[in-house]
Amino acid sequence: MGRQAENLRDALLDIYHRLYDSYGRQYWWPADAPFEVIIGAILTQSTAWTNVEKAIDNLKAAASLDPQSIHRIPIEELARLIRPSGYYNAKALKVKAFVERLCTKYDGDLDELFTLDTDSLRHELLSIHGVGDETADSIILYAARRPVFVIDAYTRRILNRLGLSPAKDSYGAYQALFTDNLPADERLFNEYHALLVRHGKQVCKKVPLCNGCCLRSMCSK
Repeated sequence: MGRQAENLRDALLDIYHRLYDSYGRQYWWPADAPFEVIIGAILTQSTAWTNVEKAIDNLKAAASLDPQSIHRIPIEELARLIRPSGYYNAKALKVKAFVERLCTKYDGDLDELFTLDTDSLRHELLSIHGVGDETADSIILYAARRPVFVIDAYTRRILNRLGLSPAKDSYGAYQALFTDNLPADERLFNEYHALLVRHGKQVCKKVPLCNGCCLRSMCSK
């Protein structure tokens, strides 16, 4: 490992330990089962998690939080149940698209889907309507429990303010900062991403609250 890569690895681990010391374990993803993780990953697009929780609770109350039930339910009814998550008509189409693929190609069995190797699984997920890079990687990390690093707006903002943004402004380039410089450890990636989200929501906001920030001494802003 070259000096530059070693310095980057050390910086990323320093960030992780500072965040962990400040916030502790985050216990992500907040769901009871892998299928719930997946539905949550789709519904959380462009909304707060509290809204997703309301939609998930509606699905549970209607006994419709499983692939077969969602596959059978009319899309209008699905949209009504997930209404709290916002953009509910579009998200109903996305949820239906995922479940349709799961039921028609994998007999509604997530374990069958998860027999795919990580690259093939990611390619399969990205081919489904409404599943982009962040959603696919959230599914792979939190539902399939594979070591991929999820990149979101919070992570980009924090890295940029710390002067660690990659030369190329792309999802893959940001992801490579972590995957090329840290051990491929699912538990580490899980906790690290959750901590970055916590810090981005609580401290490193669009207008940052720098006083008392655990990363302030590292920050270039």
